[in-house]
Amino acid sequence: MTRTALPFAVPDLSALARALTRSLEELHAQHQRPPGHVEMLNLLARAAGFRNLQALQACASHAAPVVVVAAERVDDPWFDAPAVDAPASEPTSDIAPLSTHAKKALEHFDAAGRLERWPLKLSVQRLAMWVLWTRFDARRVYTEHEVNQVLKAWHLYGDHVTLRRELVNHKLLTRKSDCSEYRKLLVEPDEEARALLQALRSPARQVRPVRSKRPPRVLPPVAAAGAAQ
Repeated sequence: MTRTALPFAVPDLSALARALTRSLEELHAQHQRPPGHVEMLNLLARAAGFRNLQALQACASHAAPVVVVAAERVDDPWFDAPAVDAPASEPTSDIAPLSTHAKKALEHFDAAGRLERWPLKLSVQRLAMWVLWTRFDARRVYTEHEVNQVLKAWHLYGDHVTLRRELVNHKLLTRKSDCSEYRKLLVEPDEEARALLQALRSPARQVRPVRSKRPPRVLPPVAAAGAAQ
């Protein structure tokens, strides 16, 4: 059987491995079996940033350079986050100690990882920006509208303009002078930021206590007597 050679290239082998590992784990959890041949091809294509194998084949068939564009990972908000795994000698479930500022920043995010309110302290704002930085893909160019859409999805108080500006001010995103193009900068989080990212990603993160229900309304004596009748 004649086979057509299909070029396959990725800029970040580590990101490919993480994405492929997650996909294999999801498949095994759902079906309790290894992937078939076609399924594996689709998993490889998606891990490289294509929607499926057909998209990869279509790109290659036009004899154009393979441009890797990140696929949407709605089910995994940490798709492009930096690795924050613990050293091999330590249990992976352990969470690195959080600084006072990191603990405060953690309180500003809900269980889904969305920023609930703008921090008042600059040190906490800086850490919050690192979390939003992970929501962008370093392999693609964003329009201002696309940046806005990402930020709208990951905060809850309706001020994406400030968030966009602060990401640029903190040198986590860069943009052209006319704001036509935005790119994620490849920078390394410091220890404090990495600990926060690890805490947010950890399944052991405690869920905030549910607010107690409102106590039952006590009727005044006259109203209570009327209700009893």
